[in-house]
Amino acid sequence: MLGIVTAGVAPGLALLSYFYLKDQYESEPLSLVFKMFIFGALLVFPIMFIQYVLSAEGLFQDDFTKAFGTVGLLEEFFKWFILYYTIYQHIAFDEPYDGIIYSVSVSLGFASAENIFYLLANGLQDALGRALLPVSSHALFGVIMGYYIGKAKFSPVVQKKWIMLSLTVPVLLHGMYDFILMTREDWIVLMVPFMIFLWWLGLRKVKKARILTLQHIEKQYPI
Repeated sequence: MLGIVTAGVAPGLALLSYFYLKDQYESEPLSLVFKMFIFGALLVFPIMFIQYVLSAEGLFQDDFTKAFGTVGLLEEFFKWFILYYTIYQHIAFDEPYDGIIYSVSVSLGFASAENIFYLLANGLQDALGRALLPVSSHALFGVIMGYYIGKAKFSPVVQKKWIMLSLTVPVLLHGMYDFILMTREDWIVLMVPFMIFLWWLGLRKVKKARILTLQHIEKQYPI
């Protein structure tokens, strides 16, 4: 049991540490980052319940609707809701890059809890594959969500546009990820380039968020 919990949580904590240490300036309080991680983990229960009810009732179970709706939209909306209503106005969210830190915390909390349940049901033999695909993809969905949330908070105009993108872009990417898994027997052929693209996009957003943070700090403390 301890081995499964460790294997389930370790990839998420490693990825969270990576993105946390990318913060060049004022580090976020670890207590708040951990709190968001726990909130993300707790989201597993209502989401699993809703997905179970939809499955039991035979609703929205075709591949497209399931991938983009009952998985992509449902999971990303709940993560977005927690992020927007608990952190967006928080005093600790004072730089654009902070959006990535808190969004990744929520996403990896969810991914880690989901990973533990999966490994409990299927065994440790899938631990490496889970770390490389579902856990890292959730982290990258979180990066993209957090980038747009950070851009929304610190942009003087078109905030609604960035807030909308903070939900719709992760939903579309998450839906594409699951649609590939659900509809292709040779899913690995498409999944490898998709994950390479996702890492490229996520790291590009990290770079942009760091630039926005530097510009924000320079405006606050002009030389």
